Amino acid sequence: MKIEVRMDSAFFSDAIVSALDGMGIEFTLSVPFERFVELKQRVQDRARWRSMDETWSFFEVAWKPKKWKKVYRFLFIRQRCPVIRKEPIQLDLFIPYEYGYEFKVIVTNKWSSGKKTLMYHNGRAAQESVFGELKSQSQMDYIAVRGLLGNQLYMLAAVLSHNLNRELQMETKAPDRGTTERRAPLWVFEELRSLRHRLIQRAGRFTNPQGKLTLTMSANESVKWGLLEYLEAFQQAA
Repeated sequence: MKIEVRMDSAFFSDAIVSALDGMGIEFTLSVPFERFVELKQRVQDRARWRSMDETWSFFEVAWKPKKWKKVYRFLFIRQRCPVIRKEPIQLDLFIPYEYGYEFKVIVTNKWSSGKKTLMYHNGRAAQESVFGELKSQSQMDYIAVRGLLGNQLYMLAAVLSHNLNRELQMETKAPDRGTTERRAPLWVFEELRSLRHRLIQRAGRFTNPQGKLTLTMSANESVKWGLLEYLEAFQQAA
């Protein structure tokens, strides 16, 4: 089994890179290259870039910061994009696009092509959507109490509820796709908010037919089969 990690520049350090590499984990990390004069100079002096497509081009070097112990693969990437005009524009005039470049640097121990490495690294958007869902639908960003332990327990409960939602869906349906260059999730997950509205937050009442306490809801085939599907998955897992 291959373990892969992709991180933003906040995690760029010799300790993290060495630990990942030492454990045999394939990684890509964004580099805060503005802090390194040598990297900035390489970008400015580079005359020949290898094209990926009409938008992206790159070159790579083996390099390490002075205090690092090991040399790694650094990918220098530029993206062709429109230049934003900040001055006032007369609305009755046609303003053509002007194009420039945005630059970024990635350090990695992957040896796939430059394009595949970039596509994998840019797939971090899927991770950001998970964090967004945790905050908006599991209230992970809510400060529940004043104490540290209480807030840690609250955060763990939020993560567990999110993971349970994902695990239920993985148990009850087959993957929607295979492995992609961006490492998109194999399943197209229903958000916790949608699942909550469809199955949990429904009007009902307790009744007592033949002396047996029963939760009674209005007839809805979609809800019925959704609940039965999850109950069957529970039984098989048990």
